[in-house]
Amino acid sequence: MKSKTVFVCKQCGNETPRWQGQCPACGAWNSIVEFEDKKAPAAKAAGRAGIARAVPKKLKEVTGEQEIRFSTGMQELDRVLGGGGVRGSLILVGGAPGIGKSTLLLQICQYLCGGLKILYVSGEESARQLKLRANRLGVESDNLYISATTDVENVLETVRKLSPDVVMIDSIQTMTQPGMASAMGSVSQIRECTASALRIAKTTGATVILVGHVTKEGAIAGPRVLEHMVDTVLYFEGERQSTLRILRAVKNRFGSTNEIGVFAMTEHGMEEMKNPSEVLLSQHTKGVAGSAITCSMEGSRPVLCEIQSLAATTSFGQPRRMATGVDYNRMLLMIAIMERRAGVPLYNRDVYTNVVGGMKIAEPANDLAMVMAIASAATGQPLKEGVAAIGEVGLTGEVRMVTQLERRASECAKMGFTTLLVPKEALKASGIKAGVRFAGVGSVAEALFLGLEPKRKGMDTAEEN
Repeated sequence: MKSKTVFVCKQCGNETPRWQGQCPACGAWNSIVEFEDKKAPAAKAAGRAGIARAVPKKLKEVTGEQEIRFSTGMQELDRVLGGGGVRGSLILVGGAPGIGKSTLLLQICQYLCGGLKILYVSGEESARQLKLRANRLGVESDNLYISATTDVENVLETVRKLSPDVVMIDSIQTMTQPGMASAMGSVSQIRECTASALRIAKTTGATVILVGHVTKEGAIAGPRVLEHMVDTVLYFEGERQSTLRILRAVKNRFGSTNEIGVFAMTEHGMEEMKNPSEVLLSQHTKGVAGSAITCSMEGSRPVLCEIQSLAATTSFGQPRRMATGVDYNRMLLMIAIMERRAGVPLYNRDVYTNVVGGMKIAEPANDLAMVMAIASAATGQPLKEGVAAIGEVGLTGEVRMVTQLERRASECAKMGFTTLLVPKEALKASGIKAGVRFAGVGSVAEALFLGLEPKRKGMDTAEEN
């Protein structure tokens, strides 16, 4: 069959008849690549896979049972998936190289093989390398089959013969569709190979887990349509120099996208962190200016986070602002509110804000802690001992009520905090028994007065300190 040349955007998957510098669909620059579009090989492969034609049914004839779930053996992973894996689903696990994706998948095989048949397909490692890693992790089972191949048709043939319950493909960027002129890892190859994995999941009922590497921009390598084709997208986050790993769902058709799983990378593999608050605050230094504690709700779990800030006199006409782990625009709002409503001068200060441990928090309930950290860094006054802050800050400087305050307060009390700066409305709420003293504040200025240590004589600014 005659092939044609098409141009596809790597970000959104939009096709154009000719190359352009900017994608007309998503607006991304330099994201359009050229490849030969051959429809025949994909259709031929689909026919060889023995896939029956879809027959339409009436809606009332379709059974409405709940999806069939199974546990992965790791409570943190089950939490992110929404209660465990789902039969017949397609899951994409993304992350930077070396972050621990392959280690986690091979680890859960030990538990899954207790009642399920697993096919682990590796396009990056040989069978011997997989065996060595499995020995290091203590993985051994008669229900675990490994296949070191990059041929999608070979994978389809193996699936027909073994009829596995779970198929793991590591990684989707190494898979190739024979007969296609494009190279391994190209847009067309990734798209066709993902389509083949989708057919496996939906026609055989097997759960298919794909491993995907991310680009330097943080997106999964390949077209964004790859994320649209799968049921669940999980991202591994964390610094390569740190052992802390955070698994976050950015798409989940079978559960919430607000849950996170916390792991630690050790020499024995991934270890679950049952109490992430304790891990994130393990190196918290008391009595230091520029640090504040808040409690963020990650799905159904309250997690204590430390927000750190640094304010230094700028050397240029325009002060510099940087934010890591918090929304940059939200930080700019808090700076403007502090200057206008609380009289904290920041117009001539460079302000840097960071959430310790690689956490990313975005809910408005963390506004008050961000304000406290920045003000503490600017004035050189640390927060009073045992004080944490929870509350949303409005543009008029008022501190507003947040949801699930009792659960947040209970987590703070469990970690040893004695005083919690909260909106004044919380003092009127009945039934809150958190085991921590509430200090109600109505404005940012009031929160700074109650939460910061008094100024020492001659120590007006952080620079003087």
